[in-house]
Amino acid sequence: MTETASAPSAAARARRRTRAHVPMGHYDVRVAAVRRLTPHMARVTFAGPGLAGFADDGPDQRLKLFLPAPGTDRRRTPDVARTDDWYPRWRAADPATRPVMRTYTVRAGRPESGELDIDFVLHGDMGPASAWAGRAEAGDAAVLFGAYAEHDPHPGADWRLIIGDETALPAIGAILADLPGGTHARVFVEVADDAERQPLTDAPDVDITWAPRAGAPAGETSVLLGAVRGADLPDGSPYAWVAGESSAVRDIRRHLVHDRAIPKESITFMGYWRRGGPIEES
Repeated sequence: MTETASAPSAAARARRRTRAHVPMGHYDVRVAAVRRLTPHMARVTFAGPGLAGFADDGPDQRLKLFLPAPGTDRRRTPDVARTDDWYPRWRAADPATRPVMRTYTVRAGRPESGELDIDFVLHGDMGPASAWAGRAEAGDAAVLFGAYAEHDPHPGADWRLIIGDETALPAIGAILADLPGGTHARVFVEVADDAERQPLTDAPDVDITWAPRAGAPAGETSVLLGAVRGADLPDGSPYAWVAGESSAVRDIRRHLVHDRAIPKESITFMGYWRRGGPIEES
């Protein structure tokens, strides 16, 4: 996930109370490596000794990422209070020096080596996190807080339906890597163009449809909804996971509920960003 601010849904929180408790915590980290995956997506590997204890809460595991405020020392760890009331402290800080906070998805974690990967959609300096990631170098400092997951398929689901734009690609990749062998999945991904496709899985039971915008601005087309609407989907009861631009997610969910008769409780949906900018922290 990239530059988002949504929190776990009430349904997901209720379901997660039945699972093992996963402690939340702050982690001081530094950039260990940066790799460009596509022209507009970079993978940043973070490392820190505390990550050996970073708990796994599911394949679309989300966390808060704190970055130094623009114009401040990128190699100085952001000042985030390690107390239960850290959030009001962060809100009350001077906006000029307050660390940037965004929600991201863990693409992959390697607790044995104290590392985890976060994929960033790069759109120049349009957002502070994108601007930071576009210049990220080994040694740059950050703080992580988390983590929690939304992906929670029901045991009775016959197959998986996974839908998202490029901001959801990190979570989609992690979900597919976590699928049990033999699980049938239909995946629909909106990207800017064919150059933004990524190898996600070679599992024979996973069918991926790419929906390029072909030059149209993100958030201003219905190519993802059109791809889902025009698809022949498998019979049986699916578990659907939908994430991306808020209005597109809303329209796709309506289509699944009203046109495909998928029960609301079988759909996890998240607005990762809103046309015109990221969803603001609140």
